[in-house]
Parts: sequence; structure tokens; C-alpha cells
Amino acid sequence: MISSQEIILRLVLALVLSGLIGWEREIHERPAGFRTHILVCLGATLIMLISQNMHEIFGEASDPGRIAAQVVSGIGFLGAGTIIREGVSVKGLTTAASLWAVAGIGLGVGAGFYFGSIVTAALVFLSLWFLSKIEFFAAAKSKFSEVKFRVQDIPGLLGKLGSVFGAFGANIINVRMEYDQIDGELEIIIRVEIPSKLDRNELTQKLAQVKGVHQVEWLKV
Repeated sequence: MISSQEIILRLVLALVLSGLIGWEREIHERPAGFRTHILVCLGATLIMLISQNMHEIFGEASDPGRIAAQVVSGIGFLGAGTIIREGVSVKGLTTAASLWAVAGIGLGVGAGFYFGSIVTAALVFLSLWFLSKIEFFAAAKSKFSEVKFRVQDIPGLLGKLGSVFGAFGANIINVRMEYDQIDGELEIIIRVEIPSKLDRNELTQKLAQVKGVHQVEWLKV
């Protein structure tokens, strides 16, 4: 049997490692944050601890890997709940992946695989924290971008948006529109070719000032 001190050590370590990753998701206001990541990792750790004690509880005929194996597939249902589709864009995939990763970290900690679990948690955190900044920088340098609008169905509004883009030297490539019958609003996604020195913040402010525009969002492309 695993000692009480060892059980406490593994559970506390799982809390710390998953809390680090969950904190990064929390400050970026993602669907699953600090508490969710901790609960997933602690649960996975406990399941692995139970699996390791199966022989002691039920004898040699038990399969210690059977319960733990279900965590890998079962976490997919929770991860799917963090994925949100908004028009043509899909959000939450990174958070779903981070939940799957902390479940793996929890299994590792529960099995006593401390070094691998700590290194994995550190790499996951670094990937979420630093690579997101690299992605943002790359998107900012991209020649093509897409802008999503939530607007009132007002005649001539699309032309006004086109005029704002033109004033900033942005060339409209494609326009897609979808009517939301529940809110009675239009969702417009405009793909534009933008100049390298474009001030996106200033352009966003000008677009948001157009009468009838309720939301402006730059999409990753």
C-alpha cells in the first residue's frame, strides 16, 4: 500500500502543477480556468492511486490499468464542452487540449512519475504562455486578416465599413454574411488585405464608431 504521506504528496503536487496551467487559462478568460484544471488533475491523480492499489484491494485478478485508461478517453467529453463555434470560427481547442494534458499529468503524478510530470507541466505552461504571444505577433504581421462584425441590418452599413477600410489602405477581398434570427442581427466576416504598418487599434475604433456596429473582432487566419 502507498503510505498516507506519499498520497498527500502526490495530490498536492497535482494541485500545484495543474493550478499553474489553470492560472494561465484563467487570466486569459478561457472557458475552463483555474478550478477546472485543478479538479481534472486531482481526479486523474486519485484514479491512478486507486489503480495502483487495486491488487491490495481486490487481489491479483484485478487490472490496475483499466480504470486509469478510461481517463484518457473520458476527458474528451469535458474538453468538448469548452469548444465553442462562432460562425466560421472555432474557439476553445487549446483549452480542451490543456485539460487533456493536465489529466495526463495527474495520471503521471498518481503513478509516482514525478520528473516526467513536472517537466510536462512546465512545457505545457511555457507553450500556452509564450507561444500565444508568438501567434499574436505572427498574426499582426500577416498580410491578410478577417474581421467579424455583429451589426444591425441597416441599408448602406456595409458600404460605410468599406469606406473605413479604404481610408486605412485596406483592400476588401471577400465578404460573408449570416443573419441571426434570434438576435435579429447580421454577422459579417470581411477578409481584407492590410498594409504592413496598419494601426489595428485605430482601425478597430473607427469601425466600432460606424452606426449600427455592435461588435468588432479580429480573427486569426
